[in-house]
Amino acid sequence: MTRSECRKYENDSDIISTVEFNHTGELLATGDKGGRVVIFQREPESKTEPFSQGEYNVYSTFQSHEPEFDYLKSLEIEEKINKIRWLPQQNAAHFLLSTNDKTIKLWKVSERDKRPEGYNLKDEEGRIKDISTVTSLQVPVLKPMDLMVEVSPRRVFANAHTYHVNSISVNSDYETYMSADDLRINLWHLDITDRSFNIVDIKPANMEDLTEVITAAEFHPHHCNLFVYSSSKGTLRLCDMREAALCDKHSKLFEEPEDPSARSFFSEIISSVSDVKFSHSGRYLLTRDYLTAKVWDLNMESKPLETYQVHDYLRSKLCSLYENDCIFDKFECAWNGSDSVIMTGAYNNFFRMFDRNTKRDVTLEASRESSKPRAVLKPRRVCAAGGKRRKDDISVDSLDFTKKILHTAWHPNENIIAIAATNNLYIFQDKLNSEMH
Repeated sequence: MTRSECRKYENDSDIISTVEFNHTGELLATGDKGGRVVIFQREPESKTEPFSQGEYNVYSTFQSHEPEFDYLKSLEIEEKINKIRWLPQQNAAHFLLSTNDKTIKLWKVSERDKRPEGYNLKDEEGRIKDISTVTSLQVPVLKPMDLMVEVSPRRVFANAHTYHVNSISVNSDYETYMSADDLRINLWHLDITDRSFNIVDIKPANMEDLTEVITAAEFHPHHCNLFVYSSSKGTLRLCDMREAALCDKHSKLFEEPEDPSARSFFSEIISSVSDVKFSHSGRYLLTRDYLTAKVWDLNMESKPLETYQVHDYLRSKLCSLYENDCIFDKFECAWNGSDSVIMTGAYNNFFRMFDRNTKRDVTLEASRESSKPRAVLKPRRVCAAGGKRRKDDISVDSLDFTKKILHTAWHPNENIIAIAATNNLYIFQDKLNSEMH
């Protein structure tokens, strides 16, 4: 797999907090802790530079959210972008949703390469003319100008979440979307900002009885009535909005029985699902917990269809990971375009890929050292404590837990991936179409 590009950001506010391709893969959006959204556009193929296709260059940058203060609760509301979701393109403009902890915004991204000239009542500077000086009428014309990308806020969806928003998901009807926080999921219409419908509410009457929270939620890619949400207890609930307006009773519950012999103090923490994604076909669910990635079949609730060990060598390190809070890190996961390969992040700027057909897996590293264009990524291997160590193996004791890949995205059709490694964005492309191995 070859490296295509690396973008470096400078300080703490530049730490990337979400990455998302649009539906064609031509645009890639990132959000950061400073509330900014940066959109990259893929360059068209050049006859003189055959390798330039696939490179993504900055298309537009804008400030999506600002820091706020909730005076009623005496709480600061961070500007950090938690999620970005693109709407399918309907016309020349692009639309995307971005959210921080409390407020969701709909943005329009459009291009302008012409400007009107020849007004009758305005001069070239835009000043109003003295009508007495107008002796003839002319038809205004559009003249070419340098391309300008305009970003404007079209809707602001606010005041609907008491807790922090962790997910937004656009429905397949392209008219509605949902937003989820720790205890509730709301359904919105894209044209209506002053009200939303609460479709899931797991808040107990007494907060002392609280045993789990919602960690992620997503709509089915084809059936607009179905959605799934995951919990901190490791369960998945599939809900059908046709059954009831309030989907507190799920249609299906996906849960893997716990092995009593393997239970420990950390069992509940590491079983918490940090991300859930429907496959493009809509048949499977991909989930990520702290140590594993799992693929579930919608027709089989009793256990996952496939379980992949992401970094099982950390099992002996859980105590120190708990002490430094790394055990609470929320890793995301992604499908490739054909649902045959899954990807998720790890520590030391490593990310993992698992081929569902061949059952082969690979560990790759997103690093500045291998950041020359078209450099080939070499597979990496972590040696468990006490295990036999081969040349180029990395000991689990030397892993850098401050370097973590939490956010990843896969191009919807091609083998192009985007990896957010703290404040660096890496874009890798498989030139040989040989999958990732």
